[in-house]
Amino acid sequence: MKSMIKDIKLAPSGHDKINWVKNFMPVLNAIDKEYSVSKPFAGKKLIMTIHLEAKTAYLALVMRNAGADVTVTGSNPLSTQDDVAAALVEEGINVFAWHDCTDEEYEEFLNRALDTKPDIIIDDGGDLVNLIHTTRRELLPNIIGGSEETTTGVLRLKALAKAGKLEFPMMAANDAYCKYLFDNRYGTGQSTWDGIMRTTNLVIAGKNVVIAGYGWCGKGGAMRAKGLGANVIVTEVDPIKAIEAVFDGFRVMTMDEAAKIGDIFLTLTGDKDVIRDRHFAVMKNGAMMANAGHFDVEINIPELEAQSVSRRTVRNNIEEFLQTDGRKLYLLAKGRLVNLASGDGHPAEIMDLSFGVQFFSALHILNDHKELKNEVYVLPSEVDTKLAEIKLASMGVTIDELTEEQREYLGI
Repeated sequence: MKSMIKDIKLAPSGHDKINWVKNFMPVLNAIDKEYSVSKPFAGKKLIMTIHLEAKTAYLALVMRNAGADVTVTGSNPLSTQDDVAAALVEEGINVFAWHDCTDEEYEEFLNRALDTKPDIIIDDGGDLVNLIHTTRRELLPNIIGGSEETTTGVLRLKALAKAGKLEFPMMAANDAYCKYLFDNRYGTGQSTWDGIMRTTNLVIAGKNVVIAGYGWCGKGGAMRAKGLGANVIVTEVDPIKAIEAVFDGFRVMTMDEAAKIGDIFLTLTGDKDVIRDRHFAVMKNGAMMANAGHFDVEINIPELEAQSVSRRTVRNNIEEFLQTDGRKLYLLAKGRLVNLASGDGHPAEIMDLSFGVQFFSALHILNDHKELKNEVYVLPSEVDTKLAEIKLASMGVTIDELTEEQREYLGI
């Protein structure tokens, strides 16, 4: 099946990007060294629907080297990097993706990938699983299981499983310690502000930054904003997380209150309509909004457009919405993931752990799918520990070990 990409001539810079991140991904390097020899995925077809950039491309190559027949497509219209997609095609991997595709093209790419009749899937956000359970149910007999990268996707999976409608076992890669403790907190924290600062070229220090949602991604976004000198405000619906934000030194209030004083708004909830018409109506002139949740529904863009006099692009990835009273509100990256649409996503060292989790999640499905029920599973803790040990060793860090007496005392 012929790949669908923007331009194969872009491949050289894509290869450079992939080769660069390899230098900072020791976990994947160790996995590649071991499993490129044993090739456990030989004879299996694998689809990766994930943000298509250099780190993801390296995971695809590691899966290919481990024997899998790999197909890649993007999980977000604005996160695909066309040169990386071209580089993967030159490596012999099927790719269906290009940057800034339409909604129709996005769904076509997913369906083209599914036409390969996969055995295992790696999803990001749940769109692939949704298609398989609705319009592509003829593929169900082929699929032995898969894994999910994001909080949003895991929530969708758990809802499906709770309703008794999940048709194959799925690994919640997002819920592994070596994923959410680092990826969601340190990865999102750094890459989100990298995207915002790269796009706006404005100072963060001294501004009122409103963080919507204090989950692991929200914690990271708030921590990095504080480090940049911002006055951080947190909005939450969970009383426990709200208390945690207070104890972490942040102001906590409703979005109705925060909307009046915020300079930069960052949504990280995974839910819809977090910022909507009544909030836009009271925002300050010049207020900026960005999203780091998976889908572009956290900021209600149709309501924003409906109450605006005009909508125009004033800088790459920044749209100005002129209000009837003359105020100008700014939306970054069309409300999509600002760290990927306006930046390069999480740092390589962080995704090294996340993609180690993804590799072993797929391997767990491969080896144990016959014993697994159609439920959502978390990676065994000993695998998390193995990944952490590899990472620490690569950093030259050693830790203590329990003595036999200590183990006995603890009941281990």
